[in-house]
Amino acid sequence: MAAELTRVVGYVRVSTAGQADGGTSLDAQRVKLVAYALAMDLMLVDVVVDAGASAKTLERPGLRRALNMLESGEVEGLLVCKLDRLTRSVRDLGVLLDRYFAARCSLLSVGDAIDTRTAAGRLVLNVLASVSQWEREAGAERTRETLGHLRSIGVRLGGEALGWRRRMERDADGRLIPEPVVAERQTIDRIVALRAQGRTLREIARTLAAEGRPTKRGGAWRPEIVRRALHRQSAGDVR
Repeated sequence: MAAELTRVVGYVRVSTAGQADGGTSLDAQRVKLVAYALAMDLMLVDVVVDAGASAKTLERPGLRRALNMLESGEVEGLLVCKLDRLTRSVRDLGVLLDRYFAARCSLLSVGDAIDTRTAAGRLVLNVLASVSQWEREAGAERTRETLGHLRSIGVRLGGEALGWRRRMERDADGRLIPEPVVAERQTIDRIVALRAQGRTLREIARTLAAEGRPTKRGGAWRPEIVRRALHRQSAGDVR
């Protein structure tokens, strides 16, 4: 009795509209997938195309369709010509490995000689997963070190406070020099006056909205925004 063929979906991608219009690259990828499927006893259920799509994100119509086929059980594996057709991001590759190919689904790449149905293919997959994990941890470590350095020299992290903006000049300690924003300072004076009248944070937020005063970033007034403005004002925080 013949062994049951592994059902796979092929995925092909080109990144520019010119390539998509010409179709040569897409056709060449498709031919490779069909030939590989025949040679490796795969049932190529479909070939999904992303024409003129960047690999910077996983949010591509064709890729989402292929991944949905994996999730539904319609196919058991994903076949690509090379991993860079799937993604160029180590982080995104890690997401795909964790979510789809670590256990339940197969990943096959013609050009990279990866077939996770085999022990050698799973070994390569584990190496890729380890590299992806290392990259995520190293990136997080670099971010923590950078933020720590910025805090150590007095750089204010996050957005600018209501009533102030940062000039490009720096003081003697290397900190950006703040300067007042007149309209926003008037809003802060209004907040302080309303608070002095015994208004609650929520009442102040409603009053500011009714008066048409904009927030720092154009969103809705909320009690937390009012509380932060009052706190910074009382603390003399102008960074």
